[in-house]
Amino acid sequence: MGKKYHKVSSDVKADIIKRVKEEGVSVADAAKDHGLHESTIYTWLGTGASGTPSWAEFTKLKKERDDLIRLVGELTVKFSLAQKKSS
Repeated sequence: MGKKYHKVSSDVKADIIKRVKEEGVSVADAAKDHGLHESTIYTWLGTGASGTPSWAEFTKLKKERDDLIRLVGELTVKFSLAQKKSS
């Protein structure tokens, strides 16, 4: 007995990739939702990967980086104040 394959339409494939990349849906959840194996989705993600991120991805990553830098700064100040109070 061979493996059972079924063709996934390009629209569904694009929707799955979008959900994983932009909406933060895990590959495991997307695979379960569509009855696919996780490795199939990882292959799609790897195939679509290129050296340069899209403008939307770049903007999203830049915002996340700025948020993380701001959070580290706030935590550093709080930690510093806590150390001064305990001294």
